[in-house]
Amino acid sequence: MSAADASMTSRPDRQGKASPRVAVVGAGYWGKNLVRNFAELGALAAVVDADEAQAQSLAAQFGCAVAGADAVLADPAIAAVAIAAPAALHFRLASAALEAGKHVYVEKPLALTVADGQTLVALAERHRRVLMVGHLLRYHAAFLKLQDLVREGRLGALRYLRSSRMNFGKLRREEDVLWSFAPHDISMVLALVGEEPKTVAASAVYALGNDNADVCTVDLGFSGALRAQVAASWVNPTKEQKLVVVGSEAMAVFDDLASWERKIMLYPHKVAWNGDVPVAKPAEGVPVPLTQSEPLRAECRHFIDCVVSGETPRTDGREGLAVLSVLARASDAMRAS
Repeated sequence: MSAADASMTSRPDRQGKASPRVAVVGAGYWGKNLVRNFAELGALAAVVDADEAQAQSLAAQFGCAVAGADAVLADPAIAAVAIAAPAALHFRLASAALEAGKHVYVEKPLALTVADGQTLVALAERHRRVLMVGHLLRYHAAFLKLQDLVREGRLGALRYLRSSRMNFGKLRREEDVLWSFAPHDISMVLALVGEEPKTVAASAVYALGNDNADVCTVDLGFSGALRAQVAASWVNPTKEQKLVVVGSEAMAVFDDLASWERKIMLYPHKVAWNGDVPVAKPAEGVPVPLTQSEPLRAECRHFIDCVVSGETPRTDGREGLAVLSVLARASDAMRAS
């Protein structure tokens, strides 16, 4: 089946809605999940991957074409591309797609330099195309509920946030743990705080003895006394994916490794003052009800909806650029420490 043959028909998703045709560029470790989701949403037109056997296997499984990148960009029936290639290729692939008039979804990070990120944002705006960054946890039902708790004032004024993303493996050489793990956490912190940090400090540990950071801690300073920390490691003995939010009225924890019944816990702890001595008044944690859903499905659906409607994605190019700016500042701080 050719790319043109596969892409000309707009297939309905499971809700019976017609979807624009999307080609997935990069179908490896993470890209295969994008292939599955866009296929199940009725939007998959073609798979592009340097590993022809992998591309052929996925194309056979999900009933789409195998194509080259140039063929996809030249095909007017393909409205959008989803890029899950190595980060070093994001700028080249995304810029070529935008220049070809395609809407673009690109996995994190948006690019590897702020200048390249700015160029992508400018291209998307010039060509009036959707540019969306794959900050997956911004589409997680638990994070959206946490965001609601903050917006509704349930936690009071924000005082401190800490996000930790730790595991043993997957070890990388093409990027360090900051660029591999931390974009999701930085995106969540910026969304909750509602502003970019005024100060960025960072430190790194080179546990494996090479020039790639294996552990990092990023300290972010915002208006007033509000502070946030992001900790990442791929040489941690246990897995941890947790976001703690401390407010003046209550605290909340988003633990992505917990069961759905306990992914968001609200702690109405209080601090009383005995003269000038603070006294902790702990309270029982309260689980916050959630509706279980797949974050990647919600993210892919959001991209399709934005392509159809022309609305700005939740994690658009400018949001991706804000995260990229923090990554770049943190990377500079790590090198200087």
